[in-house]
Amino acid sequence: MVARYEHIAAELRDDIMNGTHPVGTLLPSESELAAHYRAARGTVRQAIAVLVAEGLVGSRQGARRIVLGTTRSQSFAELHSFAQWARANGYRFGGQVISQRGRAARGVESARLSCATVLEVMRVRTLEGEPVLLERTVYADWIAPAVEALPGDCESVTQALFDSVGLIFAYGEHLIDAVAAGAQDSRLLAVRRGSPLLRQRRITTTHEGRPVEWSDDRYRAGSVAFSIRNSIGANPLVRQLAF
Repeated sequence: MVARYEHIAAELRDDIMNGTHPVGTLLPSESELAAHYRAARGTVRQAIAVLVAEGLVGSRQGARRIVLGTTRSQSFAELHSFAQWARANGYRFGGQVISQRGRAARGVESARLSCATVLEVMRVRTLEGEPVLLERTVYADWIAPAVEALPGDCESVTQALFDSVGLIFAYGEHLIDAVAAGAQDSRLLAVRRGSPLLRQRRITTTHEGRPVEWSDDRYRAGSVAFSIRNSIGANPLVRQLAF
């Protein structure tokens, strides 16, 4: 059952997306929204917190918050897969395996995954009916059989592996840069060759530090944005040279 605050967040998100609350304007106050939705102010506060986490709504202006933009944002505060993020935010999403094969691990893969053979899987992910993400994921040999058993249109590999073998993706290291779309990227993401893509490379491990996957994910420009929140007490964002 969807919580009340999630319903309110979804309606506010739609209003921001369709321009009812334009970028740069202030949202109604919590008390005004509580009256409009006939909900407790605490429930409204939870709904607004969802929009803040997505990057749609910013800091307070008195008792109100300003609309920052209409770009979907994916936070690294929690280790969620694309499907889990899309579902939690009420988006229509899908996915399809384009290719899948076992092969010998290559240099960086062997070092990252600590194995000699891997399962290479390419998937296209859709959001609101459009291709937005191309995943090139290499799985360690110990989890490969469980991945191979999944259907090609599996919505969430993360959830499916938890359900089937109890696997929990516990830790992730992310490298983010921009790349130009090659021939395969442009065909599968329906963009022109050479178009800019946002690339996220990641290594994911279990609680025990056992490597699970090494992935190269490429997002179509304008499809999502990533948000990283830091403070003087906790700063997870570091700079490093691209490679």
